[in-house]
Amino acid sequence: MYMDNNQRVYPMDMEAPYPPKYVMLSENGGDFRPPPPYRRNIPRYQSHSDKNKHGCLKCMCIFYCFLFFFIFALAGLVAVLYNYYDPKIPDYKVEHMDVGAFEFQEDFSLYTEFIVIVRAENPNEKIGIIYGKDSLVEVDYSESSLCSGKLPSFHQGYKNTTLLNVVLTGKSEFGSGLQAALMDNRKTGRIPLTIKVRVPVSVVLGEFPLRQFTVLVNCSLVVDNLSPKKKVGILSSKYDVAVTF
Repeated sequence: MYMDNNQRVYPMDMEAPYPPKYVMLSENGGDFRPPPPYRRNIPRYQSHSDKNKHGCLKCMCIFYCFLFFFIFALAGLVAVLYNYYDPKIPDYKVEHMDVGAFEFQEDFSLYTEFIVIVRAENPNEKIGIIYGKDSLVEVDYSESSLCSGKLPSFHQGYKNTTLLNVVLTGKSEFGSGLQAALMDNRKTGRIPLTIKVRVPVSVVLGEFPLRQFTVLVNCSLVVDNLSPKKKVGILSSKYDVAVTF
C-alpha cells in the first residue's frame, strides 16, 4: 500500500514494475529515442597489387593506341607512295631463237647451243630496275635440261625496252627413248620447250635501290624446228611470272 498527497491509501501491486525515474517527451508527444551511436567510417586503401594492375592497364592502353596510330600512318604512307609511283609489272618475251648446234653423240648424249633473244620491257615511269649477276637461264625438253646460260647484268631505266642476247650451251644425257621422242617431234614440226629464267632484281625509286628479290619466269614454247642455221619459228608461247623474297 502507498499514500498519495491527499492522504489516500492505495493497495500496491508487488508484481508491477516501477515507473521509470526520468521520462523525456518529444515535441509531438511521443517518446524520445536517442540516435544510434556514431559509427566512424574507416577509409579503404588500395593495395599495392591493385595499383600495379591499374598501371599495367594504362600502359597497355597507351601501347595499343600508339600501335594503331603507327599502323594507320604506315598504311597512309604506302598508299601515297603507291599512287605516286604507280608500279607496273615488267613484261618479258622470247623475241627470237636461233640454233647454233644440235648434235647427237655416240653415247646418246646431246650437245646443243641456242641463242635466245629476250625482250625485257619496263613500263614504269618512275621506277628503274637493276638485274643482278647471279642469274640463270635454262632450256628444258620433257623435263630434261638441254642447255643453260646467264642474263647480262644491267640497269634498266624508266619506260625502257631492252633486247637481251643470251647464249645457252650444254651437253645432256639423252636415252634412246627420249631421243626417239625428240626426233618424232622434229618430224611433226611441233617441238615443246620450256625456258626457265631466274634473276635477282632490285627496284630503284629515284636514286635509291630497294631490297633485292628474285624474279622467276617460266616460258612454255612450241617451235617448228631445231635445225642449225635455220630460222626457228615460235608457234605458241605461254608465260608465268613469280616473285620470291
